[in-house]
Amino acid sequence: MREISILGSTGSIGTQTLEVIENIGDIKVSGISGNHNIDLLEKQARKFQPCYVAVMDENRGKILRDRLRDTNTKVLSGMEGLISVATLDSVDTVVTSVVGNVGLKPTFEAISAGKNIALANKETLVSAGQLVMDLAKKKGISIYPVDSEHSAIFQSLQGNEDNPIRRILLTASGGPFRGKNKEELMHVSAADALKHPNWSMGRKITIDSATLMNKGLEVMEAKWLFDVSANQIEVLVHPQSIMHSAVEYEDGAIIAQMGEPDMKVPIQYALTYPKRKKSPFPKVDFTQRNTLTFEKPDMKTFRCLELAYRALEIGGTLPAVLNGANEIAVDKFLNGKISFLQIPELIELTMNAYTVKYDYTLEDLLEADDWARNFATGVDFR
Repeated sequence: MREISILGSTGSIGTQTLEVIENIGDIKVSGISGNHNIDLLEKQARKFQPCYVAVMDENRGKILRDRLRDTNTKVLSGMEGLISVATLDSVDTVVTSVVGNVGLKPTFEAISAGKNIALANKETLVSAGQLVMDLAKKKGISIYPVDSEHSAIFQSLQGNEDNPIRRILLTASGGPFRGKNKEELMHVSAADALKHPNWSMGRKITIDSATLMNKGLEVMEAKWLFDVSANQIEVLVHPQSIMHSAVEYEDGAIIAQMGEPDMKVPIQYALTYPKRKKSPFPKVDFTQRNTLTFEKPDMKTFRCLELAYRALEIGGTLPAVLNGANEIAVDKFLNGKISFLQIPELIELTMNAYTVKYDYTLEDLLEADDWARNFATGVDFR
């Protein structure tokens, strides 16, 4: 029986991963981690009986430690706890589904310890793509994408390793504000932005989908995962979310992966690769899903996508700055401190104020992230 750890088991991807594991039935969960939701962590620990549970918040870790005293599960806390769960000797694959740059260090340590990665933490490749891929190659481990789009690209590449890619078609739903102009977006609320038409995701990722930053981060991920240039990655708005992404080869043939919008499908493929196992997940009925449409993204209205392309083109430590500034901007928007259209304004201000480093280490990237968060926090539009 294979053993895995899940970083971020209480989030959207983490909870769905545990559902998939229940369906598969031959995977043991040896470690899990969370942050705020210790009630759910306790339930997960009692159900799956992992050897270790890590809680980022040390005070909540103490509470959970007391609650699980009657079990054999050991409770760890802080970044050291996350790293311990990510590097357990018995584990061969780590699902990294924490949100934000907090996933960077444990993912690095997991790769260094020779663990395969089922990657759902965008920030790992956005901030440190070159370092992560170089280390993965050095350690001989595999990175299996969990995002539906990158899983679709990964699946579309199977059997074509020696065939050059002309372009990647990275699909986007367009989010809840597709087709709206800047005037219509001036007074939208966080509640409006959280109404995603197709996917059920966490709050931060849902806002990123509304701004199209989520797609910008996925462009960055695709560049590193599939070793292509930014101008080979074309974002295509596809409101139905049935074609999850596609690869066009030099002969003009396009291979796509399609299915109902359900994250459990790419999660299962990442855990069972190269095999496919029967699942109870919804299947596409093309007689009902008989209209698929595609359009170009509006990067003048949804400027976060353009900023992501810009950061990727400039390179160095700037993607880490963009990512850190975006996290602060989203948090400010969710808390009513800035408007929806001020999200890209704040990110651009932060990027313009920063001096990029091109020769960098992991510590430099973490410093760039801290700098961006501090700068963006201090900006007041009032």
